[in-house]
Amino acid sequence: MSVLPNIKVVLVEPLYSGNVGSACRAMANMGLKNLTLVAPKIVDGWEEGERLACHAKNILEQRQTVQTLPEAVADCAAVVGTTARLGLYRQHVRMPREVAPELVRIAANGNVALVFGREDKGLSNEEVSFCTHLVRIPTADTYVSLNLAQAVMVCSYELFLACDHYEEPQEKSALAPAAHRIKLMEMWRLMLLKIGYMNDEKADHMMQGFQRIFTRGAVTEDDIHILMGVARQVGWAAGKQALPPRENPTLPGNP
Repeated sequence: MSVLPNIKVVLVEPLYSGNVGSACRAMANMGLKNLTLVAPKIVDGWEEGERLACHAKNILEQRQTVQTLPEAVADCAAVVGTTARLGLYRQHVRMPREVAPELVRIAANGNVALVFGREDKGLSNEEVSFCTHLVRIPTADTYVSLNLAQAVMVCSYELFLACDHYEEPQEKSALAPAAHRIKLMEMWRLMLLKIGYMNDEKADHMMQGFQRIFTRGAVTEDDIHILMGVARQVGWAAGKQALPPRENPTLPGNP
């Protein structure tokens, strides 16, 4: 059972609706749905936010609005503040990737809040004092401040991965066994000799080059069938028409 419904994103006094809308889209990408705004100071209206939310407008429309951070996190067992600054009360920051598994375990039994500060000055020290965890997204030292929506995406992404919801795509075709790879090389050797790409004297050397090419990645049964089909068709075509002479056929490294 997913714990993502127990995780909320809290934006403290956001200034620009476009950032809020983009944050909604990031949340939707990572399976988060609960958004709370603390005393929003939107200066540009909501049109841009609705546009940038794209297919996550429902998150924007169903947002909750409160006046203080304690109100926003009152029902949360863990309150995770994000900060780009370091200081006396921010020295225990951790990376989102490091803290994500712990937050997922907490979310299995209670609510978790991801708290993001203002675009211009982040979270105050008083707001940091309400947090049980602090995270800092690693960046280059030359520019540590992230766009609000980008920060939401990075943290949401790490939580999504920690939930083990993502399944890597699998090849529908099994990996080709050695016998089929050997047969492929035999067919290509005959084809290349037939079309004049190489001669008998250089065939062994040049086929080593093709062997390296074909073994640089995982080759499946479907891959083998395609490449064998190429060899068959080229061999058939070579017998139907006169071929122009080939000038010095070589492979990289061929003397």
